[in-house]
Amino acid sequence: MKKIAGKRKADDTAIDLTPMLDVVFILLIFFVVTATFLSETTINAASSENNENDEPPPDTDKKNILFEIGPNDEIILNGNPRPIIQTQIRSNIDQLKAENPSASVIIQPNNSSSVAIMVSIMDAARQAGMTAISIVEPRS
Repeated sequence: MKKIAGKRKADDTAIDLTPMLDVVFILLIFFVVTATFLSETTINAASSENNENDEPPPDTDKKNILFEIGPNDEIILNGNPRPIIQTQIRSNIDQLKAENPSASVIIQPNNSSSVAIMVSIMDAARQAGMTAISIVEPRS
């Protein structure tokens, strides 16, 4: 008589890979779904020789509103040699914003100027509806 209980098949010792494949596919789906796809922008590199109408490109450069604060707290607007007073800040911003709505306010203080002047320029710019206000490195 043969011993049936002691005999093993060779297939009993094999490793089942199905759960591992399931995990790999789930990870693959997770990474595909959560990946961010970037759309790259391109620049038209056409030379001026191919330009048929020979018109200059439109001026899309926005002009910023530059306030420079001098060492004696004088306020200089856009490099104008004549300083302005604090009560004229808001009206000048309104006028320059009307000319160029996409402009931003840039403030360049001096190392020896007071912070109160810079804060008053920032307040006037916010009251005029400016959202882009930048402060650059102080002049020495």
